[in-house]
Amino acid sequence: MTACILATGCVSETTNRSGSSANIAAVPTATATVLPTPVSEKTSDTKTLTLPVLDAFFANESFSGALKTRLHLTDDQIAKLREAAHSATTKLSEASAGTSSGETSAARTSAREKITAIIGDEKARQLEALVAEQWNGDNEGGADKTASSDKPASAPVSSDANAHNNVPSDSRVVVNAPAYRMDVFEAGRLIKSYKIGIGYPQFPLPTGLRKARTIIFNPTWTPPDEPWVAKMKDVSVGEKVEAGSRLNPLGPIKIPIGGPSLIHGGKSPAKLGGFASHGCVGLTTPQVQGFAKILAQLGGAHLTDTDIANYARDKTQTRQVKLANAIPVELRYETILVEDGKLHIYRDVYDQETNTEENLRVVLDANGLRFDDLTEEERAQILDALAQMSGSSTVQTTPSPRGTPITKNVANASPSPSEKKSSKTPPRAGKNQKEIVIEIAELKGKGYPAPEDLDVGTGKKKPRS
Repeated sequence: MTACILATGCVSETTNRSGSSANIAAVPTATATVLPTPVSEKTSDTKTLTLPVLDAFFANESFSGALKTRLHLTDDQIAKLREAAHSATTKLSEASAGTSSGETSAARTSAREKITAIIGDEKARQLEALVAEQWNGDNEGGADKTASSDKPASAPVSSDANAHNNVPSDSRVVVNAPAYRMDVFEAGRLIKSYKIGIGYPQFPLPTGLRKARTIIFNPTWTPPDEPWVAKMKDVSVGEKVEAGSRLNPLGPIKIPIGGPSLIHGGKSPAKLGGFASHGCVGLTTPQVQGFAKILAQLGGAHLTDTDIANYARDKTQTRQVKLANAIPVELRYETILVEDGKLHIYRDVYDQETNTEENLRVVLDANGLRFDDLTEEERAQILDALAQMSGSSTVQTTPSPRGTPITKNVANASPSPSEKKSSKTPPRAGKNQKEIVIEIAELKGKGYPAPEDLDVGTGKKKPRS
């Protein structure tokens, strides 16, 4: 169980530590600033909002106020929205999350239908925009974007799926949800990679450019009034769970990255590489301790192994380490990626419909290769992989100068004689297979870097392939 996307689960608690340090400060309580201004639908991400996500936002008391002042909803409409969202969350089963295809898509569709029935189509779009705006807030306070005027070292990267396979030129953290991977770059050089757990299908990890400003050791947790909390043994809604408690789902360290999202520890190695949170990046305790040290160094804060060991030893004391320089945290959703000279096609875990020929062409073009210049066999192989990782059975291509369009029906098509003889024809992807890797000679030496010093959470280093 986690408390990631829930505002009350991510509220930082006041430290009970005495004394002072140059970069250790009291932990403030984060509250969203809601301004009575119109909501721009240009900021809406309709592929984000599910009823459980909406239920999570209702955990913040200021959210209902925003619905009144900015969307002009009535008390009755707000009550009905709250009831519908809470009911949907009650029905969720984390044990079965991600076991069937199309879960996020179904959750989005259900949310849109039920919300529209309550407040109408126009207000439903405005609600999606409001959630996207507050979720993508740059600071811990969610919608409060005035807390800091500092800017990342390089321009924000578009969050459009698969539009970029670019490598940062600055120091930043890059998270690619479909790859279950987090990378740390220092001055444009990849220095560390982590295998991670991501948000459940109904609590998808958002996209966009965030910032990490603080590292909070031994965070406390206040359980929100949520159905999943009611299922937890020895935990009561509203009663603070102390730092270091085995009942605290945040683990020994949490790092706010804007809005209600976090990078935090407390996960078991078995949870990595799968769905593991309510909208956050999940790590094991050793992983998050190592990551905290690297992040502090990048952010100009003083944090040693001795400091980390001392904080871990005294689990009842909540401490906050402030970064002198905010570190950009880029949340990506790239399912088609040229990596270390190979084409990687990841499963479309949040049903964003990104595994398309159009996106494929963009990625290949960015790496100096035209899809139409590939052999027919290579094109068929890639389209087959796209279909398998998208969950669909058919991918229709655009006309090729080499001849007729290739239509690849994964479920029913019989392979041609040339395909039967080809050693490159990929086998059927297993139910739990997360990616298909295709070697293409023209891509050698190109693309995003392979994982560096990959920490898979087991305490053992994974050899580089």
